[in-house]
Amino acid sequence: MANSPTDLPVHHFQSHGVDLAWRETGAGRPLILIHGYFSNAYTNWIRYGHAAAIAARGFRVIMPDLRAHGDSAKPHDPAFYPPDVLADDGFALIDHLGLADYDLGGYSLGARTSARMLVRGARPRRAVLAGMGLAGLLHTAGRGGFFRRVLTGLGSFERGSSEWMTEAFLKTTQGDPVALLRILDTFVDSSEEELRGIDLPVLALAGVDDDDNGSIRDLAALLPQGRAIEIPGNHMSAVMKPELGQAIADFLAT
Repeated sequence: MANSPTDLPVHHFQSHGVDLAWRETGAGRPLILIHGYFSNAYTNWIRYGHAAAIAARGFRVIMPDLRAHGDSAKPHDPAFYPPDVLADDGFALIDHLGLADYDLGGYSLGARTSARMLVRGARPRRAVLAGMGLAGLLHTAGRGGFFRRVLTGLGSFERGSSEWMTEAFLKTTQGDPVALLRILDTFVDSSEEELRGIDLPVLALAGVDDDDNGSIRDLAALLPQGRAIEIPGNHMSAVMKPELGQAIADFLAT
């Protein structure tokens, strides 16, 4: 079911025993865009016009809902959350759609998922890692610990705190706390050596006030063909800025 009258039709595929959803818009070169933790394709890419802006530049924008998010299944059984399963799901979507020549990107957890796909052999023409710096790829437990604290302490945080704001976002997306807690068990660190092996054009993109997941400049410097761009906002507010979609479209269209 669509989340809004302005939403796009929902399509489904199977991966590792779970029913997963995706939306798409536009026609042209395929681009897989993966949303962030607690979010979904609609909130990250459609609601604020990013998908439309990118599609207008000649792209078929394909936006999955990660397992435990959005319109995808949200099982509670830990067996459905092995390490790196989100990357597995990304490969399953590529196989399902029969994509051979495509671009890949994501925001926050979506960027980490894209990075895991890249170090495991995905070879898009270009990639976008948004809202994710080097530290967030090398040491996933750091940020994961913050979210574990939020999910196990719902309703206990001081109004206005980072935890309180994160819980408020969870409520807006109607997230399933049990399933989302399982997602933390899927996180896998990447090594600097693995990241240096991503030899294709990569845009590291984040809000100028976003330090949630480390430095995008450090990430871009490590990657053989990395480039860093800052846009207005912090980790949460940058998603609402038109500069996010514009920067992605500009990079992919060059």
